Amino acid sequence: MLTIWGGATSRTIRPHWMAHELGLDYEPKLIGSRTGETQTDEFRALNPKEKIPVMVDGDLVLTESAAIVTYLGDTYGPDTGLVPKPYTRERALYNQWSSFVQMELDAHTLYVIRKHRDLANLYGEAPAAIDTAIEGFNKQVGVALAALRERDHLVGDRFTAADIMMTSVLSWAVAYGIDIDPRLAEYNAAHTSRPAFRTAAKLNFSISPGA
Repeated sequence: MLTIWGGATSRTIRPHWMAHELGLDYEPKLIGSRTGETQTDEFRALNPKEKIPVMVDGDLVLTESAAIVTYLGDTYGPDTGLVPKPYTRERALYNQWSSFVQMELDAHTLYVIRKHRDLANLYGEAPAAIDTAIEGFNKQVGVALAALRERDHLVGDRFTAADIMMTSVLSWAVAYGIDIDPRLAEYNAAHTSRPAFRTAAKLNFSISPGA
């Protein structure tokens, strides 16, 4: 049985969304990131980092959202185009965009805001860091804007998991009150209207992320 652990965050929606795009039968374990459930012995045995999402498929455990969505596409939908085939130009571009989203738009900017605003009780208040993170996000998301001026998807002419990654951070930014360019808003709206996203979002955000 394929299992996906985690819910309530913009990172955890990525594997749930991918699973629904592929039409997979899987077991969702909807635990939050600040509820104590990632500190249990059972969960630590899967991921000693105490982070979500986590995917378990037989004896394989994966712990990073981009790795999970890529594995799901390669393993369960190699002919869907959701993840470009290995050793191709499109795969290289897919890897580039996935890395860009994880680092420049997630870890270095939006997550900084989360740490010093939503989780200020743990990491401390840092208004200057938040302002800098917003500036950084606005600068880096301009790279995506330039790429999407003349096309509807990040890689080639079809929807891929790179668009799942990008849409997750654009929705996260909007939730934080960051104004995004109308073209990015249009792109985001198109992808969040997909049936698989709607199903995954209803599931993923059905629980509280925890304090």
